[in-house]
Amino acid sequence: MRTESASAPSEPVGGKRGAGKASEEWSRALAALEQDLLRRAVAERTRRAYLGDCRQFIAWAVARELGPDAVELRALRRYVAALSEAGLAPASIARKLASLRALLGVLRASGARSENPAELLIAPKRSSRLPHVLRPGEVAALLERIPAAGPLELRDRAMFELAYASGLRAAELVGLELDSLSFDAESVRVEGKGGRTRVVPVGEHALAALADYLARGRPALARGRERSARAPAQGSPAVAGGEDSATGTGPLFLSRAGRRLCTSDVRRRLRRWARLALAQAPALAQAHPHALRHSFATHLLDGGADLRAIQEMLGHASISTTQVYTRVESSRLRVAYARAHPRA
Repeated sequence: MRTESASAPSEPVGGKRGAGKASEEWSRALAALEQDLLRRAVAERTRRAYLGDCRQFIAWAVARELGPDAVELRALRRYVAALSEAGLAPASIARKLASLRALLGVLRASGARSENPAELLIAPKRSSRLPHVLRPGEVAALLERIPAAGPLELRDRAMFELAYASGLRAAELVGLELDSLSFDAESVRVEGKGGRTRVVPVGEHALAALADYLARGRPALARGRERSARAPAQGSPAVAGGEDSATGTGPLFLSRAGRRLCTSDVRRRLRRWARLALAQAPALAQAHPHALRHSFATHLLDGGADLRAIQEMLGHASISTTQVYTRVESSRLRVAYARAHPRA
């Protein structure tokens, strides 16, 4: 796979200054952007992506001795052309342009620039691939393949039942606390992107799996933390799990060692169970945590749920993001029509 480094055009661009001075000015600009993102409560993952994109552009600009006030539309176009030549996908380039708009926007707001030339750039057209959606029977084949046996299986069954029942992202799953669940209200409180909190219904199957996990699975996994705390590896201090057994707080889903899961754990465990269920449902070869979220939304739409309600449950800031599922449904209807109608 080709790297994301942008190759340099040979001729000079814009008003130049010493590379050392340009680097200092960009460092201040990057710090200002980070403060702005923190002030706006932008999600940590998005913040890291924006800062990484901007560092890449800054390295490109410093190599040409371009300071923050010397970057103009011509230079930005050359940078985008270099990214494209390096083989980046349109979606990656579009994200990098959004990062640059944010960086130069902060400079404009502070008075360091009079305009933001990144706003004049048109992002490359993205592919219109539809989300991968599993059929209800395929989701059932996946979930029913997970046995209610040991603590890890009980955890996985509860975790993926909840992911499908409530349309949660992998990061939202691992961020859940014990007190995020309400069995009385049959709901879960989710901290979503941008610090937005929402409350989502939880179905009967997921509630039953969660109750089983909390009764038989999680206590066994929590003991793994206790063993780790008693015997730290190589004399290093044990990592605290952040749980107070007296108040019942702490991560909902625990690892084998009794610690909070990370999103890579969720992806890895889903792949494991999907492989085991491939005989019943070959489409599971493409299963990933977000496919459960896509399936949640599409199956709700199939059942007649209102698009605004789906938007709220998914935690989308804009209805336009949710509307992709109407395209999924339209595509499926066309396929069904082509197969069933004698004169299609």
